[in-house]
Amino acid sequence: MLHFKRCQLLKQIAQKCLSRIHVKTDKHPQLFLSRTFALAELRKSWHSIYSLVGDKNIILMGPPGAGKTTVGRIIGQKLGCCVIDVDDDILEKTWNMSVSEKLQDVGNEQFLEEEGKAVLNFSASGSVISLTGSNPMHDASMWHLKKNGIIVYLDVPLLDIVSRLKLMKTDRIVGQNSGTSMKDLLKFRRQYYKKWYDTRVFCESGASPEEVANKVLSAVKRYQDVASETFISTRHIWPKDCEQKIPAKFFSEAVIEGLASDGGLFVPEKEFPKLNCGEWKSLVGATYIERAQILLEKCIHPADIPAAKLGEMIETAYGENFTCSKIAPVRHLSGNQFILELFHGPTGSFKDLSLQLMPHLFAHCIPPSCNFMILVATSGDTGSAVLNGFSRLNKNDKQRIAVATFFPEDGVSDFQKAQIIGSQNENGWAVGVKSDFDFCQTSIKRIFQDSDFTGFLAVEYGTVLSSANSINWGRLLPQVVYHASAYLDLVSQGFISFGSPVDVCIPTGNFGNILAAVYAKTMGVPIRKFICASNQNHVLTDFIKTGHYDIRERKLARTFSPAIDILKSSNLERHLHLMANKDGQLMRRLFNQLEEEHHFQIEKILVEKLQQDFVADWCSEGECLAAIHSTYNTSGYILDPHTAIAKVVADRMQDKTCPVIVSSTAHYSKFAPAIMQALKIREINQTSSSQVYLLSSYNALPPPHEALLERTKQQEKMEHQSTS
Repeated sequence: MLHFKRCQLLKQIAQKCLSRIHVKTDKHPQLFLSRTFALAELRKSWHSIYSLVGDKNIILMGPPGAGKTTVGRIIGQKLGCCVIDVDDDILEKTWNMSVSEKLQDVGNEQFLEEEGKAVLNFSASGSVISLTGSNPMHDASMWHLKKNGIIVYLDVPLLDIVSRLKLMKTDRIVGQNSGTSMKDLLKFRRQYYKKWYDTRVFCESGASPEEVANKVLSAVKRYQDVASETFISTRHIWPKDCEQKIPAKFFSEAVIEGLASDGGLFVPEKEFPKLNCGEWKSLVGATYIERAQILLEKCIHPADIPAAKLGEMIETAYGENFTCSKIAPVRHLSGNQFILELFHGPTGSFKDLSLQLMPHLFAHCIPPSCNFMILVATSGDTGSAVLNGFSRLNKNDKQRIAVATFFPEDGVSDFQKAQIIGSQNENGWAVGVKSDFDFCQTSIKRIFQDSDFTGFLAVEYGTVLSSANSINWGRLLPQVVYHASAYLDLVSQGFISFGSPVDVCIPTGNFGNILAAVYAKTMGVPIRKFICASNQNHVLTDFIKTGHYDIRERKLARTFSPAIDILKSSNLERHLHLMANKDGQLMRRLFNQLEEEHHFQIEKILVEKLQQDFVADWCSEGECLAAIHSTYNTSGYILDPHTAIAKVVADRMQDKTCPVIVSSTAHYSKFAPAIMQALKIREINQTSSSQVYLLSSYNALPPPHEALLERTKQQEKMEHQSTS
């Protein structure tokens, strides 16, 4: 039961944290309470400027050999409009000589300048324009073109371009005689293509010009239709014909609001986008950043975040702050088991994979006149990851966004606690709560739904509440990428061929990580079974086996794997909503019953549907430590307790007829006492930092996490707020 007075204490602390942060205050609540209207106006303005109507142009951009001219002609025929090839119809007519002659005559730099001037003197409307490969290297001319058209980037795999150019005349490519290889030249050009495009067409290997042309038209249609990709609450009740439909939310609104006003979670109104087999195969050789850009562009409408801006955010999020250039590498452990290492981010847990990106998405989506207070409940790793992620925003954004993270004072490991406290910064604070994670999470949901308190914040501080837990769609979505990337890595490394199935085994508490894998399958990743691994708090395992979610007689047990010490799994609601064909009325009934009676039972048909894809089991504390010990002895690899739980369950539940990818959700350094106990290292009364340094001397795999080692030098002296 949630005690009202204790919830009030959390609200007072949130208010106190906010008052200590130098936010830009503008006490006009109507600016904040009507943000939906403001965003709608912003979209309307965006639509009027950028949509392809009447006199707008479709502008095809890409490297030499991308097929811009051929595709442009096909589109022109389909639309019955003028087709303009910049090389043939503008440059050569302006210069009265061929492009190759001009390039030979004036050299690379002067050619770019004169090419740009020729384009600046040109204007067209209602046409299809095929650019040269070097047009994007001239800023002024690109701004000129962008004002009256949609720039479509034909993104063709690099090896395909190199192969095509070998069969073509290539004496008119700027820079080709500079001694740089064609491959390096094309790589260099990519930065310019990424800078200018409005929408990308991913041209998989072997795609015909006709197929690419159809993709261009689909991309332009999507770009035009700013209201096509909306979000609803899991508790949304579809109106009857006579009733007025409740307006759906856009991506930006779902990210800003975090939790729906009816207590449900935001989900896409339509199905997840899908990639075809050819598109997936073209991503096999791509980097993590490239994969993230392709996948997330398909999930986020450019009206919410322009594609080029999204690409910048992704490159910033997955850069030098990760200790491994592969971001989320897959390591072969033994037999058919592979470890997906999700701990190479700055705070050493899988939460970094989303929380290094989510703050940038959030900062972009919020209206410029609003301040926001992010409230976060953490069962261990989320707290430090949220504080770290939001601390990396620019100065202006940090003045508009404050963060308060609430953690169970005695329900996280010593290192996790020190890390959360040590991650506090100018716009982020840690608050210890003398209770468990479920209390923290439920309290935050109650605070969100307290109109008196939210109204007070709006009036007094000019501030709106939001969340960065996985209840927030902007936090959950980036997690889809690493599940897809793991599968592609197995293909790239030759362990499987594309299309072969895999199982995934994930230590699960709040159901977000495993739900992201479900969404990856929805996009086309051939995942066969989702193996849910629980610790002694195995409410999810019991539910998957029986369809009965029952916490009436359960008391939360504190374990070696605190990140999954959870009894109320928020994201389960999203999956049940998906399984139940978006039956919002059922979700309201089930989760209201869980709140009031602490249990619910789903129908047999839904249980059977759940069990088609999911299997589950749990692992005791002794089995967890034994798995850490045996794995180290046989392979020299140290599992953290959460990963050890997943391995035990994978060993027990997986039939070994296909590979299983085990999600390693944290670096073992964060749980040094448990690791030392498992490896039978003599217990010494040491600080958490000295324990981490001791383990780092073992020369085990994975290597020590340098960012965590650095953190230990300063964490244990910092103070934090707490409440009982």
